[in-house]
Amino acid sequence: MKTLTIDIRKAKPHDAAAIADVHLEAWQGAYAGIIPHKSLTLMINRRGSDWWANAIHRTATVLVLEIGGVIAGYATIGRNRARKLPQQGEIYELYLRPEYQGIGLGSRLFAAARSHLTRYGMKGLVVWVLEENTNALAFYAGAGGKDMAEGVEVFEHRALKKIAFIWD
Repeated sequence: MKTLTIDIRKAKPHDAAAIADVHLEAWQGAYAGIIPHKSLTLMINRRGSDWWANAIHRTATVLVLEIGGVIAGYATIGRNRARKLPQQGEIYELYLRPEYQGIGLGSRLFAAARSHLTRYGMKGLVVWVLEENTNALAFYAGAGGKDMAEGVEVFEHRALKKIAFIWD
């Protein structure tokens, strides 16, 4: 019998290509039909392995969820960018490869991201979600997030509403 380990850790530069692959697969799955195709393709293509290698060195923290040596997901976390919200921490992104979704791994990565922010001394958390991304809305509502603010993202002259979930 083979035992697979599940590890959540800070990303290292050698993880960049795998994170880029997760980003590609997860964003195509999450946003196809929501974000206009041209904008989505440009956003995905901008985030290749070089972009992720640089992101790992920047101020935001990148966490990876690794299963048996395979990067199955990632989260980027840091200070809240919405100055009107009092929460200090933010999860900028949390994504899993589609084949790893729906089995509790997102909840584990979410808990680890929250824990990291708390260890950094940040009180409260915000996560922004596009309103049409019903899977993400259900995930964060199920994780106890309160729908507290709204915003808009514009893609190719199409305004998409976004929701801020908060945890105090």
